[in-house]
Parts: sequence; C-alpha cells; structure tokens
Amino acid sequence: MWIDDAVRPVPVEQWHPDPVEPRVHFVTLATEDLDAARTFYCNGLGWVPLLDVPDEIIFFQIGPGLVLGLFDRVKFDRDIDGRTVTDQISGITLSHNVDSPVAVDEVVTAMLAAGGVQLKAPQLADFGGYHGHVRDPNGVIWEIAHNPAWRVDDTGRVFLG
Repeated sequence: MWIDDAVRPVPVEQWHPDPVEPRVHFVTLATEDLDAARTFYCNGLGWVPLLDVPDEIIFFQIGPGLVLGLFDRVKFDRDIDGRTVTDQISGITLSHNVDSPVAVDEVVTAMLAAGGVQLKAPQLADFGGYHGHVRDPNGVIWEIAHNPAWRVDDTGRVFLG
C-alpha cells in the first residue's frame, strides 16, 4: 500500500515497450566512513534509514521504489569479488531537484551545515535553471538544482524539456 496514492508509479512497461526495463531499484555507493555518512544524512539532514546495519550498510528510501545504499567500502569490495578496490567515488553526481532557486539555496545551506563541502556555489546554470554542488563527507557529489524544464507526470515518466 502506498502512503500517498498520488505518487504511486505506473508500471514502466506502460511507457517503455522493451523487455529489459530501464529501471534502477538500488543505487549503492562504497563508503569509506559509514559513521560520517550516518552523521551527515541522519543527524545533519534528518533522513530516516530504511535499514541501518552498523559497520556494514545504511539504506535510505529516496523515491518510489528507489533506495540509496551507503555500504562500508571494505565490505562492498568483498561483496563484489574480494579483489576489487573502490577507494573513491568518481565521475558521478546524485541530483536533487527542487521547486525554486530559493529552495536550492536552502538545501545547499542545510547540506553545508550538516558537514558537506561546497564545490560550486548556487548559480545560474547553462541548462536554464539554477544549481550548486555539495560533496558529502565520503566524496559523494550532490547537485542541488531547480530546472524549470524538469517535470514528472502522473505515471512517473520524466520530461526534460
């Protein structure tokens, strides 16, 4: 049962005909310091874990059917194959879209107060919106953005223009 039926996603097959659905259920990131992640997301931002396994992983529900996992790096590497070393997060941003430039400023301010590091002060963006970038204590880069062309319809389908 959905808490809010207005956000219930329509099955992706209704808007994507291919047999392998373009769907992600978990985004899991190797995290060097799980306690720092817990402090930033739980204490600093007020996020409530879906599941918190001390010294291993924290899961947060970040959207309908979507979970962010922050996994202790050593255990993450062992889980993959025992030989892989994931000592840094590189070439990825997680984007958080908000309703206005003022909201961008507010979220960036909250992330900085929680211990994040500002990489790019909120400013007008080339895509016609407004955004800034903040790095969490483990190197995860968040883009906080207001994009006036960003829209999600009642089925959950995203429109970018």
